Amino acid sequence: MTRNEGSDSRRLDALTELAKGAAKPPTAVELDRGLRRIRAQVEAGRTRSRISLRLAVLASALLACVALAVALVPRFRAPSPPSSPSVVVTRVDGGTILEGGYLSEIGNGGVSLLFSEGSKFVLTPGTRGRLRTVTTDGARLALDHGTASFQITPSVERRWWVEAGPFLVSVRGTEFTVVWDPTREELEVKLRRGRVAVSGPVLGEELILRPGQNLRVNLGKRETVITDERPEIPAPASSQSASPARASAPVASISSAATAPSAQGSANASVSRERRWREAVAKGQWDRILADVKRDGVEASLPTLSSDELFALADAARYRRRPELARSALLTQRERFPNSSRASDAVFLLGRVEESRAGGRDAALKRYDEYLARAPSGTYAAEALGRKMILVKEQQGPDGARPIADEYLRRFPSGSYAAAARALARAP
Repeated sequence: MTRNEGSDSRRLDALTELAKGAAKPPTAVELDRGLRRIRAQVEAGRTRSRISLRLAVLASALLACVALAVALVPRFRAPSPPSSPSVVVTRVDGGTILEGGYLSEIGNGGVSLLFSEGSKFVLTPGTRGRLRTVTTDGARLALDHGTASFQITPSVERRWWVEAGPFLVSVRGTEFTVVWDPTREELEVKLRRGRVAVSGPVLGEELILRPGQNLRVNLGKRETVITDERPEIPAPASSQSASPARASAPVASISSAATAPSAQGSANASVSRERRWREAVAKGQWDRILADVKRDGVEASLPTLSSDELFALADAARYRRRPELARSALLTQRERFPNSSRASDAVFLLGRVEESRAGGRDAALKRYDEYLARAPSGTYAAEALGRKMILVKEQQGPDGARPIADEYLRRFPSGSYAAAARALARAP
């Protein structure tokens, strides 16, 4: 071995010993600290794994519930009511429908229309009419002249209309006949079953008819009559053969009433009059009301009549062409019952009374304007606006009435004066 090789070997041994001295073995404390650190890292990893696993299981469960709900909803959902099929004309007998809906009669047997849901229109021989519209919820017939009968299948979803001159008959399900004579300006409606509502001039408001009632309106005479053709039900025989003991009871009652105070007698008379007038109104027996007032005196009657009785008197006077008496009854209504709904109605009816008087058109227009300002959506709003349109047309011509016609069509497109308003809107 050379000197240099020996020297190198000694140096290498010295470095080795130096390295051994520098890399001292870890102490017990250091080993324990490191072990705890390793365990903490391992436990954190396990915790994250468990949380991830739980979240994954929960998400899977939620997705399964949503899928199950989607699958079961159609089974448990309440079935929606089936929509009614559209109304269409399925058959025309005795005639044909021309352009514009005009019903042309072939032969002399009249024309009948049968609709898809069972309703039927029958025009008697010589009757002229037009099928204006047929929609999903019914149809509208315009009766130009003659007699037409109707059998309407009841349905809460459908509405049917019959136009007869300036009158409109609206119905849901019923059986009735309409007669319109344009020459005499006379309307007749006979109701056999169901319910109809009639609106138009002279009526003042929408009039509801009951089964068995007949309505007759004459525009020239400004007369409305309602009659009831239902047979009277006879009283049971037992009630007509009362025993002597029972027969004496009414006598005692009358005797005791005779000694009662006059206020009680007046109240009984008022109840009796109210019941009597209610029956007279239902049957259109206006003369019975006028006869009672004539017997008791107008000045004595007006302060004692109820609100309903004042209106019944006003109607009776208007229909029998006694405008001054009608005017007095309506003014009394406004004075005695100023806060009632009838007070506004009286304003409109005063307009009708003024219109029937010579030179009363200006006063009538003021009443109609007053009513529309007080009750723009009231019972008589359509009628008031329609009458205003007619009067303005007579005074100022079509140009002056056209804005009123436009307003009428916007607010009451199916009202009694809609046809007149459309004619004004189209006029040059």
